[in-house]
Amino acid sequence: MRTLAPHRRGRFECDAWVSYYRREWSRFFPASVRLVREGFGMTQVRTLSGAYLVLRANQQWAPYPDNDRAGAEATMRKFYELVRREHGLQLDAGEAARLEVGWWHEHRVLQHLPEGAERDPAPLVDALTALYAYVYDAPADEVRPAAALRAEAMEHSDRWVADGCDLGSPRLVDELVCLVRSYGALRAAVQSPAQE
Repeated sequence: MRTLAPHRRGRFECDAWVSYYRREWSRFFPASVRLVREGFGMTQVRTLSGAYLVLRANQQWAPYPDNDRAGAEATMRKFYELVRREHGLQLDAGEAARLEVGWWHEHRVLQHLPEGAERDPAPLVDALTALYAYVYDAPADEVRPAAALRAEAMEHSDRWVADGCDLGSPRLVDELVCLVRSYGALRAAVQSPAQE
């Protein structure tokens, strides 16, 4: 999990986000397979199972405002249980799922602010930082730059969604650049000498 390829992981996440916001679930699943394989390095069977769980959790989360937060969290708990078993991690799958869906919530709050409201990404950055610190067992201050860049990528994505989800939009390039930089920062943080 600590051997990150920022360009691949950033591209796969960008593809997943595009599919999610266009509600193209048949495209989301292969993007999820690539993202789970790249991000969590599990066996083929667990990768496919994990990608399906990520798909289901996102489908449970997708409706607004009446989503199924409890269902999404329960599904992500199953996902993190797969990750825990694959890598022999000492993490609580329920806590990891709570933190995962926690950043989804903070992002949704930002995404649906009233027109003209001030956008404060700090709660989203804090939620992403908490997830990274927990899952990678890394100091929060070392993973915070990666969290901030991922939150910036979400801002580009939100603007792209607000503009109508045009596949030719340059906002997708900005989103991708931030995601690649985010995963580069995360790799540097989790592969630092303190983490080896």
